[in-house]
Amino acid sequence: MNNLLVLPLIIPIITAVILVFLREQIVLQRIISLITMIFITIISALLLNMVQTEGIMRLDFSGWLPPFGILFVGDSFSILLVLTASIITSFCLLYAFSTIGSRHEKMFFYPFVLFLIAGVNGSFLTGDIFNLFVCFEVMLLASYVLVALGGKKRQLRESLKYVLINVVASWMFLIALAFLYGTVKTLNMAHIAVRVAEAGQDPLLTTVAILFLIVFSLKAGLLLFFWLPGSYSVPPTVVQALFASLLTKVGIYALIRTFTLMFPLNQDVTHTIIGVMAGITLIAGCMGALSGRDIYTIATYNVIIGVGFILIGLAVGTETALTGAIYYLIHDMLAKALLFLLVGMVFYVSGESVVKKMSGIIQNYPLFGWIYFLVMLALAGIPPLSGFMGKVLIGQGAIESGSYVLLALGFASSIIVLYSLLRIFLASFFGETTISYDFRKPIPKGAYLAFVLLALSIVSVGVGAESLAVYVKDAANTLMNPSIYIDAVLKG
Repeated sequence: MNNLLVLPLIIPIITAVILVFLREQIVLQRIISLITMIFITIISALLLNMVQTEGIMRLDFSGWLPPFGILFVGDSFSILLVLTASIITSFCLLYAFSTIGSRHEKMFFYPFVLFLIAGVNGSFLTGDIFNLFVCFEVMLLASYVLVALGGKKRQLRESLKYVLINVVASWMFLIALAFLYGTVKTLNMAHIAVRVAEAGQDPLLTTVAILFLIVFSLKAGLLLFFWLPGSYSVPPTVVQALFASLLTKVGIYALIRTFTLMFPLNQDVTHTIIGVMAGITLIAGCMGALSGRDIYTIATYNVIIGVGFILIGLAVGTETALTGAIYYLIHDMLAKALLFLLVGMVFYVSGESVVKKMSGIIQNYPLFGWIYFLVMLALAGIPPLSGFMGKVLIGQGAIESGSYVLLALGFASSIIVLYSLLRIFLASFFGETTISYDFRKPIPKGAYLAFVLLALSIVSVGVGAESLAVYVKDAANTLMNPSIYIDAVLKG
């Protein structure tokens, strides 16, 4: 059954290649891509339950045993994220069917979405750090196409910036890998952890760890996020939602895995730097959200605030804080996907992106308006929605470790998130409508279905936090006790 681990990577790739030859068969592309994502979602749910009953799963490619071969490792943390990513992609496809347009669909939209999710899932599942680089590149190559999809002038300008930044980050990733391999003579993550523990995390290894921190921070938008607001606001709406919910989260996953498994020893240096970067990211994200005049700017800076808040959990480093970080990571993926889909639809129905130029949208679209209100409350951490449990546990962990500055910044950011999104709600949804009922644009049924399903997911994660706890606590326990992961990978 361990062979199931490769399916979240290989099935989307095979399907994407097939769809390339079905360019003109748009309806068939839609059906195949959606069935593929539903299948991957079912496989991910099955894998998550298998991890609970059988323990951490390992798949060795070509029969090469670790630490010599490439392998996939499935623990609760990685498979939770694979499951969440697959669910979000399925819902985003439903939205895309009625909004993306045949022009984009004939430009290989569906194949590149599947390549993107293949890279994301591979990044979550790999147990080899060089293979992590490869999966990053698969994900990024697909994102390079999607960010420029449509070929508008502003898209091309921002895509050049996006490509340049990620090429530099990939080059730094390779340099970090070279230094790491030259020092510990292995690329298997579990084996790296053993070698680092044996040698002690000396200044050279700490320097390598900081280099990885810079690389993954660029990917995650931690402090080094100057490329993110422009790049995430120019693609089609469904692509924005996929980017906001998945791409930065892969960088966050890499940071958490790196500094809980491979470089957990010199926390006075590494975790302090992460804490400082998270704090500055929160401050900068809040300033951007407060100063933003259009809905896209406010939404993208809310992505940055989310990154900073999640990584407070890593910087604090207690089991409670990491449990909260996992809860909040799952919540943030779902909520940011819904937020960007809603923001895109606001622009579609009003024809405006500047907050002050819109009003009264809720009069023509009441369900749409109240779904926006729900995601606003969830992102602010209002109970019993999905953001509440993560915020409480991260706050509790910060109190346990005495990290009161990070605690204050984290909860102050929640107020700013609520204010920035409430500003859109009050200005754009209430007041006298700028669009008469007779001239309103109908919201496609597929878009409404995606909104409702994502909203129900947000409510379910919040209300059903106790049901999710067994998986999240197991994930946090594995992160806090890397020997569990190491023994599962290197046994035999």
